[in-house]
Amino acid sequence: MGIDRREFIRISGLAALLGLGGKGAFELLRPGQVEAALKPEAGALSGKRWAMVVNMQKMDEATAQKCINACNRVHNVPDFKNPNDPKNKLDPEIANRYEVKWIWTEHYHNAFVEDQTNLPDKVKQMAFLLLCNHCDNPPCVRVCPTKATFRRDDGIVNMDMHRCIGCRFCMAGCPFGARSFNWRDPRPYIKDTYPGYPTREIGVVEKCTFCAERLAQGLAPACAEASGGTLIFGDLNDEKSQVRRMLQKYFSIRRKVHLGTNPQVYYIV
Repeated sequence: MGIDRREFIRISGLAALLGLGGKGAFELLRPGQVEAALKPEAGALSGKRWAMVVNMQKMDEATAQKCINACNRVHNVPDFKNPNDPKNKLDPEIANRYEVKWIWTEHYHNAFVEDQTNLPDKVKQMAFLLLCNHCDNPPCVRVCPTKATFRRDDGIVNMDMHRCIGCRFCMAGCPFGARSFNWRDPRPYIKDTYPGYPTREIGVVEKCTFCAERLAQGLAPACAEASGGTLIFGDLNDEKSQVRRMLQKYFSIRRKVHLGTNPQVYYIV
């Protein structure tokens, strides 16, 4: 008789503890082991505190879509909504329920619940490009029981999707709606599988990772690369970095700063 995924994980964990001894087993289960096994290539980008600046003064619908398309392509994000995809036979309303998103757009009033009374009316009519905020104090990390979600030393809130058991505590903990759950097998809804990033399976959570796999290859995040300079990515702790200079020069806002998570995505308005 078969067993479900959670039962398999429970049995495997017990076997590891019994067969390898407590310390050894927990070392194997330590967060980031999969990531640590992938050594950065020569020329990898490194920083002490990565951050993203979104220049809303330059943002338009076409640029936002380029960023979304670039992210979706290099991360094999499934498209349940594409009516032109012959693999997609879902009713649009059903497809909306299964949406997986790493980066997306929302109207100002949906993105910023707090009242920004000092902003011009034109800003409050904009569609903002949203993504994981890679917080300094991420609640998603605190609530994850398996440490599938963890914060790296450089500030990136990353995921080991092989460790995810699908409990969705991280989704409940994230105040930014930046996580998606795979209710269906996403693989049939990927038009052209990108070989540089693994596909996922049903029952796991996923989100933006600031393109950690690209940083290890010396490449900027896909969204920033596709944005034509509208998205600026860099080390906030580096006084000479472009993100630091932009934030010193222009007024910026962040989402839900009153919650104390210290989000590291900034919007120049």
